[in-house]
Amino acid sequence: MTERHSDTDASRLSFEGSGKTADNQSRSRIVLTMVMVGLAYVVIFGRLAFLGFQEEREYAYYDTRDISTSAARPDIRDRNGEMLATDIVMSSLFAEPRLIVDVDEAVEKLLTVLPELDARTVHRRLSSNAGFVWLKRELTPATESRILALGIPGLGFRTETRRFYPSGQTASHLIGYVNIDNVGIAGLEKYIDDRGLRQLQKLGFASDKDLEPIHLAVDLRVQHYVRDELAKAMKRYDAIAAGAVVLNARTGEVVAMASLPDYDPNRPVEAQKDDRINRVSKGLFEMGSTFKTFTTAMALDSGLVTMSSQFDATKPLRIGGHTINDFHAKRRVLNVPEVFIYSSNIGTAKMADVVGIEGHRDFLHKIGLLSRMPFELPEVSSPVEPREWRKINSVTISYGHGAQTTPLQTAVAGAALVNGGRLIPPTLFPRSQAQADAEARQVISPATSEKMRYLMRLNVEEGSGKRAEVPGFKVGGKTGTAEKVVNGRYSKNKRFNAFLAAFPIDDPQYVVLTFIDEPKPEDGKPSATAGLNAAPMVRNIIRRSASVLGVKPDFGKLEAPLLISN
Repeated sequence: MTERHSDTDASRLSFEGSGKTADNQSRSRIVLTMVMVGLAYVVIFGRLAFLGFQEEREYAYYDTRDISTSAARPDIRDRNGEMLATDIVMSSLFAEPRLIVDVDEAVEKLLTVLPELDARTVHRRLSSNAGFVWLKRELTPATESRILALGIPGLGFRTETRRFYPSGQTASHLIGYVNIDNVGIAGLEKYIDDRGLRQLQKLGFASDKDLEPIHLAVDLRVQHYVRDELAKAMKRYDAIAAGAVVLNARTGEVVAMASLPDYDPNRPVEAQKDDRINRVSKGLFEMGSTFKTFTTAMALDSGLVTMSSQFDATKPLRIGGHTINDFHAKRRVLNVPEVFIYSSNIGTAKMADVVGIEGHRDFLHKIGLLSRMPFELPEVSSPVEPREWRKINSVTISYGHGAQTTPLQTAVAGAALVNGGRLIPPTLFPRSQAQADAEARQVISPATSEKMRYLMRLNVEEGSGKRAEVPGFKVGGKTGTAEKVVNGRYSKNKRFNAFLAAFPIDDPQYVVLTFIDEPKPEDGKPSATAGLNAAPMVRNIIRRSASVLGVKPDFGKLEAPLLISN
């Protein structure tokens, strides 16, 4: 009995031992299987993550421009709220080449809608291993719908913003333009970016909801009149270029400014042509006899010359082997008003000589003609003057040859001559009178300014500016006919003509400066001087814009200006 019991216990122990071994083996297999499955998932997830990073890297390589392309820009409006520049929503076509099933078929179908695409370029892009490639930017909704109807897998669209300029060429040199990524390249568009807009967009702080419209001091109506008159003048006088600026003489606000040839900012490729520069603020020119206005103001303001001072113009002036003559020589002694209205080179040179070389140079810098002008547009040039002023330099610069400045600077300095003697930096943005007063710098005395208004009015009534007269608006101004330098010598046949004007001259509100480059004589006219072309351009601009600018005409009896004091 005892032995049998022992055998039974031994069998039970043996059975339990073998059961535990089998159970342990099963558990081991399950754990091993779970580990293997887990490792498989780790590998899969790792691979997916790797591919994900690879895709992101390739996507970023081809799509870095999209961040800036989608960035909004503020609307630009004129002083009356008229739209000058705005963003419109466009679609751009892209492809994910790895998802393209049949490249040949895709290219063939795409060309039926976009025949302007280069087949080889598209085929190469769609055959690449890239994760993202652009195919066509800025599509119309109709074109997008036609491409969608093709049913090509692997194609997609991204919403972008495109800059649109409703006024086209009218204010192109003022507004400027952007590139395909909506980045400002020229004009105010570049100024806006340079002031920090692009950085704000990159940081995500400038969405389309955050951007307030930018209002300018420019009046689109006047801008249209100015550009229209320039286009007519270029055609009438067969000129290579023309330009003009209308400036508020009291605040420095630029109401209109145009330079032809220009371009349509909606087609910015036109702006790349060599002759499309903004000649008003970027062009450097010898401004001819308009400089006599500043020489006269300098002489009067010095106290060394009075209105009754006389200068001998009976014979040419000879200096250092150079002979200075008058275009309309009177061959007699002239007083200051006569020097001015007869535009005497000899008399003007002798006025500059009274002040002296250093005084002459210092005055032109003080009045802003020979120093780089602060202005919002990036297209601004620095004037050119002799490194060392000698007497011959002072003489020729006194009547507008030998130093180069911009037409805009000439207009700004001209405003100082008539507004009481205050030099006010120009601006494209609205500026109150109080703000202008804070910016202003007294450069000549109010008494000298009064005398210059008298002389400028006299010149329109009796001198070379007669064709600038507009009944009811008392225009005053000065012509400038400058021979251009060709192959190192002054040419008798190529001229740069300008007219600097202000109205109404008894209490000036606006300065108008026009210029025309290389005008040809009209039929029956003996020459192509500024009095025959630049002056009529001023007349036409004032005639069309005065009422828009709120200047009321005065049709009372026009009397000759009275000389109040010496």
